[in-house]
Amino acid sequence: MKFIDLKDKDVAELQGMLKEKKSHLFELKLKLKTMQLSNPNELRATKRDIAKIMTAINAKKAEK
Repeated sequence: MKFIDLKDKDVAELQGMLKEKKSHLFELKLKLKTMQLSNPNELRATKRDIAKIMTAINAKKAEK
């Protein structure tokens, strides 16, 4: 996910994406604890996506 793709979306879409990514992160953490996670790098990528989405939301709020 690129930040350029995110800055064109509105706040409602970004918040929906954020909710989706946070639930995905929760599922990944559960899989990690139960030894079912095959690729632990997914955790890192998901956390970075969440940070990018939150940065885009904060940038949109600062514009107003």
